[in-house]
Amino acid sequence: MARRRIEEHHVTLTESHPQTVEPTPTTSGVPDIGALREISRRVLWLATAIVDAANRGRPNASGVKVGGHQASSASMVDIMVALWFHELTSGDRVSVKPHASPVLHAINYLLGDLEKKYLTTLRAKGGLQSYPSRLKDPDTVDFSTGSVGIGATASLWAALSHRYLRTHFDATPTSGRFISLIGDAELDEGAIWEAVADPAVAGLGEVLWIVDLNRQSLDRVVPDIQIDRLKGMFAAAGWQVLTLKWGRRIGKIFDRSGGAELRQRLEAMPNEEYQRMLRAEPTEVPQRILAGGATPQLRDLIVGLEPTALADAIRDLGGHDLSLLTDTFAAADTSRPTVMFAYTVKGKGLPTEGHPNNHSALLTEPQMRFLAAACGTDLHDPWRRFEPGTAAADLCIRRAGALHRTPAADSRALVVPTALAHPHRKPTSTQATLGRLLADLPRDAPETAARVVTCSPDVASSTNLGGWINKTGVWSATDRRDWFADDTERVLRWSEAASGQHIELGIAETNLVGLLGELGVTWSRWGQRLIPIGTLYDPFVNRALEPWSYGIYAGCQAILVGTPSGVTLAPEGGAHQSITTPSVGLEQPGCIAWEPAFAQDLEWTFLHAMSRIGIPGGTSAYFRLSTRPIDPALACLPEDPYLLERRRNQAVAGGYRITEHSPRLDQVTLVGVGAIMPEVLEAADVLHAQGVTAGVVCLTSPDLVFRSFQQRSLRAPGVGGAIIEELLPADAPAPLVTVLDGHPHTLAFLAGARGDRITCLGVSEFGQSSDLADAYRLHGIDTASIIDAALRLVGVPVRNVSQDPNGNDYAGD
Repeated sequence: MARRRIEEHHVTLTESHPQTVEPTPTTSGVPDIGALREISRRVLWLATAIVDAANRGRPNASGVKVGGHQASSASMVDIMVALWFHELTSGDRVSVKPHASPVLHAINYLLGDLEKKYLTTLRAKGGLQSYPSRLKDPDTVDFSTGSVGIGATASLWAALSHRYLRTHFDATPTSGRFISLIGDAELDEGAIWEAVADPAVAGLGEVLWIVDLNRQSLDRVVPDIQIDRLKGMFAAAGWQVLTLKWGRRIGKIFDRSGGAELRQRLEAMPNEEYQRMLRAEPTEVPQRILAGGATPQLRDLIVGLEPTALADAIRDLGGHDLSLLTDTFAAADTSRPTVMFAYTVKGKGLPTEGHPNNHSALLTEPQMRFLAAACGTDLHDPWRRFEPGTAAADLCIRRAGALHRTPAADSRALVVPTALAHPHRKPTSTQATLGRLLADLPRDAPETAARVVTCSPDVASSTNLGGWINKTGVWSATDRRDWFADDTERVLRWSEAASGQHIELGIAETNLVGLLGELGVTWSRWGQRLIPIGTLYDPFVNRALEPWSYGIYAGCQAILVGTPSGVTLAPEGGAHQSITTPSVGLEQPGCIAWEPAFAQDLEWTFLHAMSRIGIPGGTSAYFRLSTRPIDPALACLPEDPYLLERRRNQAVAGGYRITEHSPRLDQVTLVGVGAIMPEVLEAADVLHAQGVTAGVVCLTSPDLVFRSFQQRSLRAPGVGGAIIEELLPADAPAPLVTVLDGHPHTLAFLAGARGDRITCLGVSEFGQSSDLADAYRLHGIDTASIIDAALRLVGVPVRNVSQDPNGNDYAGD
């Protein structure tokens, strides 16, 4: 055979190509199945009792259901016990399916990793989270998995991130397997298949996915045909596929006369028929199997089996056979990822097992008493550990020692510069400035550059990473020949090597942000600080929003760059014009959103954001950039070094005033963000010519200004400082016109800073292909619209202003 064969009727392997499988040695020698079974019964009890205590054992004045997932946990117990109490090493990292969190906490309790006081706190303030949380749970959790499909794929990106570290930094700790425990219904999520199909994943032999194939989702029994299609999809992507359908006990029955027919009958059953048989009385099971006709051999076999033994045997699925599980873990190929489909019964061992509506069902007190007796424990003493000296107690002690981890060392100290050497003199876009900044970084700040890793979904060149890639190369786990090295006409040198610092994925924003999330936790997971920077087209930020939010929730610190943005990308049309991203950035927890207008502002704010990545108390950042060239002279940078540093401090705080007159002289204040600043400044000049004094505020981060507003209002310390007082002094009220290439409500909060009247200009409709001037006129963010809004606020008739100094129409009657 070209693969390891455990027992043919227990395990099947689906292969996309012949591959010799070298079994990895088990970490704990020969498993003590008796001790594992005793631990499994106790874990089943503890996981169920944790949910029970949260619902029946805690006062609930609100009447809102606390919930939990006793049945979904029960199907995972044997798989997780086989892993934690036999297979795992301290270097392994496991992503646990969301609804199995009580099992994880029960295991951690038996291993001494969770205090007893937390067992009654599921879904309570300061207690165990509803789903595994890397930052909020009090015990060891490797991956946050509340977002279905996103947490499962995190193991892939963590494996890729660890490989990157190992090729760049010698001090990186070694790691083991990256394992995901996944519910079969979770495979409906598109994020799963985007990740599975990415070429970067095919060589990750340290990845193991175990699918809890209990054939139930929240509302229904999953159709049986699903499994063959799923196995084929994994195999087509180059994964090794293992299937554990039946346990060894029923396997012995299959070996008897009539056993082949029994197996054929059971496997031909629709899932619904099989599930219904699980709910039948043992005396009914023989007739249900024989219904519809049977061979004499099958009939003789069934009649010769005691009904209770037969009812137990049909429940003997591969995902509940501890000896089969421990043996099969060693069959995973180490040259490519492995997926293991483990058949289970949802609610295994509970009174609700196999019931199609057991997903959210909670056991009653009588049912809990029955379960306690079956598990050898007591409802009145639910948290009892094993008696010292027993095989189960000794195994818990040994495994606790084997799984102990030394905390990651503090990430390396790094001083990120506040500015680079080259001045910005020519008109340029913020997107082009980012490319120049990264290209200059290896020369101006080599230690900082060494920690930068960029990634993109096949848009590196169109998001201006070309210069950076030419200097640092594209990362590959192994060096690859550059067949275009002798092509003198190419601009982008795509040299792939283990020393490269750019990671390119396929066109899938979800994958990009998933990778970014795991690159952004290497500082806390392995003590190696990275500054991950991901670029994608800003219109597709919303597509990547859930994994981005998930990554930050799990502790990611990284920079996401959305570029190009807004209707400023006029010729591309509405499909490539982002509208809501400015407000999305403002509303995302754990992240600071930036939209600088000028090249110098981008340099200052981006370096500042880099300094906040990969450190305790740091934060992620989102930059919304543009392809529109803007003259840096419009920023009116001070020449005095002290005043220039003051401007830099204001820019990294969220904004500054460009006009030199006192805010008290403002008759109207124009507030602009990003690429629209030339129109804002031109409008101020025209207003001045008409005798209307307009102050101009340039915001680099509406997000930070809003935080400043909130901080002042709540009288609480926090990020944001007092910048809003500098921009809009309380003693200098004036009507406000806010303008940005995005949804106008983003800046509406500014009206509350002083109680000013306000007009918010922005984009609230889908765009269309046009030139830039037409796009701005279409959405009312052109110079004429800004002037019109300002004059209406100050009460000056619009007819007084009709043309600019060049004769262009602004507004008329």
